[in-house]
Amino acid sequence: MAVYLDAPVRPTQSAPVRKPKRGPDSLAGTLAKIVLLGLVDAFAVYVLIVLFLAEEWIILAVTAAVTLSINWIYLRRGGLPAKYLAPGVLFLLIFQVFVVVYSGYVAFTNYGDGHNSTKEDAVAAISLTAQQRVPDSPAYQVSVLEKGNELFLLVTDPDGRVELGGTEQPLEEVQDAQMGSAGKATGVDGYETLAFNDLLSRQSEILELTVPFSDNLEDGTLKTADGSNAYVYKPVLVYDESADTFTNAETGTVYRDSGEGNFVSDTGEALPTGWKIHVGFENFQRAVTDPDLRGPLFSVIGWTFTFAVASVGLCFGLGLFLALTFNHPTLKGKRTYRILMIMPYAFPAFLAGLVWSGMLNQEFGFINNSLLGGASIPWLNDPWLAKVSVLLVNTWLGFPYMFLVCTGALQSLPEEVNEAARMDGASAWRIFRSIKLPLLLVSTAPLLISTFAFNFNNFNVIFMLTGGGPRFPGTSQDIGATDLLITVVYKVAFGQGTGRDYGLASALAILIFIIVAVISAVSFRQTKSLEEVNS
Repeated sequence: MAVYLDAPVRPTQSAPVRKPKRGPDSLAGTLAKIVLLGLVDAFAVYVLIVLFLAEEWIILAVTAAVTLSINWIYLRRGGLPAKYLAPGVLFLLIFQVFVVVYSGYVAFTNYGDGHNSTKEDAVAAISLTAQQRVPDSPAYQVSVLEKGNELFLLVTDPDGRVELGGTEQPLEEVQDAQMGSAGKATGVDGYETLAFNDLLSRQSEILELTVPFSDNLEDGTLKTADGSNAYVYKPVLVYDESADTFTNAETGTVYRDSGEGNFVSDTGEALPTGWKIHVGFENFQRAVTDPDLRGPLFSVIGWTFTFAVASVGLCFGLGLFLALTFNHPTLKGKRTYRILMIMPYAFPAFLAGLVWSGMLNQEFGFINNSLLGGASIPWLNDPWLAKVSVLLVNTWLGFPYMFLVCTGALQSLPEEVNEAARMDGASAWRIFRSIKLPLLLVSTAPLLISTFAFNFNNFNVIFMLTGGGPRFPGTSQDIGATDLLITVVYKVAFGQGTGRDYGLASALAILIFIIVAVISAVSFRQTKSLEEVNS
């Protein structure tokens, strides 16, 4: 029998060793998943209860659907991609999609000062604020109590009955009040009685404290000025629910629903408190038809484009120039120079705006007093100089970013192409213009587009450096020569001048979104940068 010494010996196959199971489907992973889902569901149940009590049915339905979806995704087997994508998609919907949709909704309403809530809330607010003291009303002895950061009046009426009430709580009789020596109620268990010093320090809160006798405000309210005695007040404006009108009890003037979110008399006088309604495209029309807004707004739009384009050009040009300079192979100390170049990028933009605002001050600024020998140059007070100053400061803040980007892009360019161009006799300028710059633009075009979008909404530099000024003459709006659309939105939304108008601010924000989106889409198409990335 032949023996083959060279025949391969088949290794003995042993059973695979099973490793302990780890990961999201292990026992520890399952327990952690149950605990986290329990916390999420507990919070969701609380939110659903609040929404149910507030009768916000649409938001309640959406919240319930999201909660069920999250539980279904993480409790079922498999579907690993969905488990990783769900948190990102959820936060995208909350912080991006919802914000855009809600801004669009507000843009078609009159939401703002005097139009903050529903009609029912407006009626209650008008009835509560239109109060006058009843002549010869008896004095009620009161003590001011506090519970949970809310103030209450403990009232002892002329007949000796003790009642307790607050702004949201009508007077109710109290049986176990603590009584003082003069027959005046001084405290109730569970409430803290304010001392005399507390009454003095919280005088403004006490003056605003209005306690109704009952749920019907026409029965009157109690108000106190000194925290010791209160008097009866009754509304001057009486609401007739059947006719949906307010009537001034003294003059007989009738205020009717104007259909524009407020009550207006026949002479055109409107009550100050209104309610939120849908106004269609009225906010967009105001932007181009309101004489106080139309002219300044067109100037702001033109300056916004100029500022964004000039900022991109100056920052990219200076950053590219410095990147080429400090990328020279024979230059010594390049690391030190590059560190110095990026220092402005590490400086907070809002703080830089404040520092430069002080340095450019016409009377006390370092530039005028120290560098220009005490000259009085209105860097921030003249419209044109203010624009130049804003551009220079923004260039100082923005060029380090472009310097870093261009330095990295230059170092990634193939040197063989440059060598071939030199062999063909091309000059340094021709190599830069025909080879380096086109290749740089291919890689930096998306960043240039994003930089344009950033500078289109560069709030910090404008607001901290000039505040949007100097202000345009001949307009009641607080809009100035260096205002961008985003700073105008801020001023309109938060009452910088003529009161808060969230509807108009949202309309302007949608205008910004459309402009930036269209320009970005066209720019990406023209540069074909996306095709280069995907190829």
